[in-house]
Amino acid sequence: MRSVTLKQLTELSDKEYQQLSKEIHKHLFSFSKWNKANTVAVTVSRGREVDTFPIIKQAWTEKKTVVVPKCDPGTNTMEFRSITSFDQLEKVFYGLKEPILSETSAVKNSVIDLILVPGICFDKNGYRIGYGGGYYDRYLVDYKNDTVSLAFSFQVTDEVPREAHDVPVSTLITEQGVMK
Repeated sequence: MRSVTLKQLTELSDKEYQQLSKEIHKHLFSFSKWNKANTVAVTVSRGREVDTFPIIKQAWTEKKTVVVPKCDPGTNTMEFRSITSFDQLEKVFYGLKEPILSETSAVKNSVIDLILVPGICFDKNGYRIGYGGGYYDRYLVDYKNDTVSLAFSFQVTDEVPREAHDVPVSTLITEQGVMK
């Protein structure tokens, strides 16, 4: 499922990608949980993931605190760190952009109102197939607030394989709208 969906993502034209991302942004920005959130956690998109750069900019415009993940491959853990500028990011393994430790500060999960959880494939129950590292599933075990995944509709299927440790998100947003 992961490889088929990744192939579909790479086949999106630039125009399709931008248009579908804009539709998803519209649904997110009118979503009540987004509007209530003061602190939003979001990954910095790469490749054909739903474009999160406009989301981060919109959050700053709305005076929200933006936190992005910093992974520690040595311990397989992740923390979120506050950023106020894209200049506070550096490229790390797999081309991911993560916060520069010396320029950012860690944020406790209890402070985060909404986490935008990345993934490749999603099902209608909120389960997802990610990139295989398990960072989000481990982090979400102790997280009590709202979770949303952003996806193009072709990334959503009836059911994805799941394991006992998988943690579903509460909401999916596609270009077609919001799914609880």
